[in-house]
Amino acid sequence: MDFAFNEEQLMIQDVARRIAQEKIGPSAEHHDRTGEFPLENIRLLGENGLMGIEVPAEYGGAGMDPIAYVLAMIEIAAGDAAHSTIMSVNNSLFCNGILTFGTEEQKQKYVRAIAEGREIGAFALTEPQSGSDATAMRCRAVKQADGSFVVNGKKSWITSGPVARYIVLFAMSEPDKGARGITAFMIDTEKAGFHRGKTEPKLGIRASATCEIEFTDYVVGPEDVLGKEGEGFKIAMGVLDAGRIGIASQAIGIARAAYEATIAYVKERKAFGAPIGTFQMTQAKIADMKCKLDAATLLTLRAAWVKGQGQRFSNQAAIAKLTASEAAMWITHQALQIHGGMGYSKEMPIERYFRDAKITEIYEGTSEIQRLVIARNETGLR
Repeated sequence: MDFAFNEEQLMIQDVARRIAQEKIGPSAEHHDRTGEFPLENIRLLGENGLMGIEVPAEYGGAGMDPIAYVLAMIEIAAGDAAHSTIMSVNNSLFCNGILTFGTEEQKQKYVRAIAEGREIGAFALTEPQSGSDATAMRCRAVKQADGSFVVNGKKSWITSGPVARYIVLFAMSEPDKGARGITAFMIDTEKAGFHRGKTEPKLGIRASATCEIEFTDYVVGPEDVLGKEGEGFKIAMGVLDAGRIGIASQAIGIARAAYEATIAYVKERKAFGAPIGTFQMTQAKIADMKCKLDAATLLTLRAAWVKGQGQRFSNQAAIAKLTASEAAMWITHQALQIHGGMGYSKEMPIERYFRDAKITEIYEGTSEIQRLVIARNETGLR
């Protein structure tokens, strides 16, 4: 087993680290405080191939593998989680599904613009009354005689919704068929019938704009059906598997930033005449933080490797996402505890890491859903 990274993987990791340290990290507090969408930084990520890491060069991407994606995501997330959320949606949820199920025309039109950072993409599955239960969606797409569809309904918690030009939408086209009646569509937000709601005031990842969107007699041409009619649920679940690798990577980046800040702090901060890093209670926390961080990293790299081999990776992705997200929450909690009052203050980034970590246990499948996925894959029972 070879744990070494190749030259391309190390190159994209270095590019991501440089941008995170020089551009993203220094602006993270401003974007978190104001909630301002970091468009300039996102454009920079696109120009450097980070918005389409696994997208082939013929569609404007970097043409790299899932390992490279994980390495880059970790670096960006360590700089700021909100930036990595935008990056993850564009890479995993938007581009991945179109590359797998889209036509050549759809790839050229939608993937290239996103991979090059010229436009922002989004993924619309969740609705106000249906989160984990995607089959309960009420958004309807009614087929017309000419092959087009008329869409009506709402979607909620749409990451990048306030700024996205293109959206992968999932709507019920044949309600009587349940999950097999869901179809995926490509949406251009500049067309009539598309409306954006207010931007959500979130606990964390505040610079990653999120909103509700609504469709009122929005017309989708047959050329913008993604995959085949009725394949929407399959497409969504496959895309979410890839997305979970991205969120696991994000969680690792957040956890690493909190861990590294803690290591520096316990060497400098003194109490009772000695650095607090010499205290056994602190050392125990540090050891556990490191073990959880390394375990999450290795499990995520495993999931990415399996994906890169073209094998089914649903279980590995769920294991990575569950482990990494819960590790991030635990590590940032311990980091805040070790920093004490300073960790609770907005003068330091620790409280931001703590707030940002929580969402990794929720979106793209809650921890509870990951446990269901893992258990069902292991037992074969439903």
